[in-house]
Amino acid sequence: MRPVLQPDGRSMLIGSQPIDDHALAAQLVMAHVPEIPNWVQLPVFAQEGMISQFAPGLPGLTHGEERTYVDTAADGFDDQMVAFFEEFLAVVEERTPWDESRFALDRTYARGFFELLSALKARPEKPFAVKGQITGPITFCTSLTDERRRAIFYNEGLRDAAVKMLALKAAWQVRQLKAAGAPVILFIDEPALAGYGSSEFISISREDIAACLQEVIDMVHSLGAWAGVHVCANTDWSLLLSSELDIVNFDAFGYFDKFVLYAEPLKSFLHAGGCLAWGLVPTSPADIVQAATLEQVWARWQAGVQALAALGIDPMALRRQSFITPSCGTGSLPPELSQKVLEMTQALSARVRNS
Repeated sequence: MRPVLQPDGRSMLIGSQPIDDHALAAQLVMAHVPEIPNWVQLPVFAQEGMISQFAPGLPGLTHGEERTYVDTAADGFDDQMVAFFEEFLAVVEERTPWDESRFALDRTYARGFFELLSALKARPEKPFAVKGQITGPITFCTSLTDERRRAIFYNEGLRDAAVKMLALKAAWQVRQLKAAGAPVILFIDEPALAGYGSSEFISISREDIAACLQEVIDMVHSLGAWAGVHVCANTDWSLLLSSELDIVNFDAFGYFDKFVLYAEPLKSFLHAGGCLAWGLVPTSPADIVQAATLEQVWARWQAGVQALAALGIDPMALRRQSFITPSCGTGSLPPELSQKVLEMTQALSARVRNS
């Protein structure tokens, strides 16, 4: 049974930082979001890209000179698929140890995760929660392609394997993070959903998207953790607000006016106990980040609360069910602006909590 989630304006980060030192990244997390620490992805390392970080273990994965892809035409591909699903069942049924399976994260690809575990062991106090993250199944399956450069989303067998792999890699994180003795939040990062409703997604149904997300959500919930989603631009928010997600993270700096259009599903989501993670601190472009001030983002929080109050949402209940975050990760920013984002997120959260 998951406890009631009431973040009450606490701050949380999205994931990436623009540095090349994992230990320093973990220190920055502990300094700026000590109540909900997360592990950090450093995109300066090629193996920590959104797709490459979680792709190991997928049948047919091939690293070519120009790109990484799934070679469905390779000799033995069908045998690899059979072995994958056999291992999936063996892990789920606890016949194979999780840590010895392909579903455990590898230090080569996720060093930040292990730095977080070390940092959690070194701190005496228990945090409010700890945060893991996984690339979402829609982003993963529409970005990774086969030997013909066709997205693996359109291969039902491969899509099924990819979704199950991501679900178990999410579950493995939850099992590891529970050692901190605090509730676990597992975020599903879905930047590709910003394209939902466009011609790029015209052949992908709402039902297929919902089913892929639900499989990951169900696995996270089965271990007593909370499931959140992060989309760093606009999307059809009704799809996410009507799901079984616990947290919806949106870019409140750039797209609040679009988000608030989904009034009815938003009210239903909050009434059912769902939480909003307000991405109020901008992370792009760099000149906007440079010019941003605490007073500016505080004013946007106040205006947002007023707009939702006009829909009939109680401001105090809204604060109890809200996190404060940057609008996205800071991996594409210069280090000094990334530092500014972390500091401003922490300061805005303090102001919200003290208001």
